[in-house]
Amino acid sequence: MNVEATLKQRLQERFSPAHMELENESHQHSVPVNSETHFRLVLVSDAFSGLRAVARHQAVYREVPDLMQNGPLHALAMHLYTPDEWTEKGGDAPASPDCLGGSKADMESAP
Repeated sequence: MNVEATLKQRLQERFSPAHMELENESHQHSVPVNSETHFRLVLVSDAFSGLRAVARHQAVYREVPDLMQNGPLHALAMHLYTPDEWTEKGGDAPASPDCLGGSKADMESAP
């Protein structure tokens, strides 16, 4: 199973979302073609009720440790809402910023 399918399945099973968007943004980064390393997630779930942003992020990270720790998943931009918050926002989440490029090689050559 690919990374995107694995993420979707785990998040669906754990959070029973009212709304979920999972976008592979790897093509916007300095990675090989067809990579699954950078994703943007919009997840709307009652499971986030009463939780602050950090606790919501931690709940998602608990579902993907094998993908994040030395795995294929490098970045996961998360926008996590309760159904009421999602309605208040008009069903809109921020877009990811443009990648500024760069790589480890660029960092090593920086002054």
